[in-house]
Amino acid sequence: MHDHVTYSHETQTLEKQMMVPLGIVMRRTPGVTRWAAWAWRAVAVLPGAPGADWCELRREGDAVEFHAATVLLELHHTQTEAYLQALAAKVPSVFVMLRRRAGSDLAKAPFDVVLVTAAPYEAQHYTENGDDIVDKVPMPEGLVALIRDFAEAHHQEDAFLKRRRDGHGTAPAQDGIGDARVVQARDVFATPHRARRGRLN
Repeated sequence: MHDHVTYSHETQTLEKQMMVPLGIVMRRTPGVTRWAAWAWRAVAVLPGAPGADWCELRREGDAVEFHAATVLLELHHTQTEAYLQALAAKVPSVFVMLRRRAGSDLAKAPFDVVLVTAAPYEAQHYTENGDDIVDKVPMPEGLVALIRDFAEAHHQEDAFLKRRRDGHGTAPAQDGIGDARVVQARDVFATPHRARRGRLN
């Protein structure tokens, strides 16, 4: 059974793109070394959350959780392979990119939330620059269902289009149509075919 999450008003949908507001929950705990008084980690996301700026949510002993910010999770039809890979993990997760605020107090709002993504490849790019922190955060069940529906719908569509481009469509071929060697007054297939050459998507 999915989490009771309503997306109809919180998501912005384009033809092949979806944007979902996600509240980012950060947890502060005491550091384990004398060089770091506090340790921070992104621990949860709140689908459809309103905007926030490090609002305290709860305390449990020395641990404190904050709604640090709300950022848009962008889903795009060209990234469906990456989303399906993320969903196939034992614990489907999104990736939260954090950047240290210059001169900030480590005990109070020390990070900017740069990005949240469901694409592992994009997250890996941020781990390689040496400036950002990437935390892996489990997806709520409702978000898993939404991303799966989006990925499967557009992944199937892309596969169908690829078959058509590769010449495996079901429509019967017409002699001369699309053949550059045949001079025709109006060949509606040839020009788009040439324009698409070399494109990945």
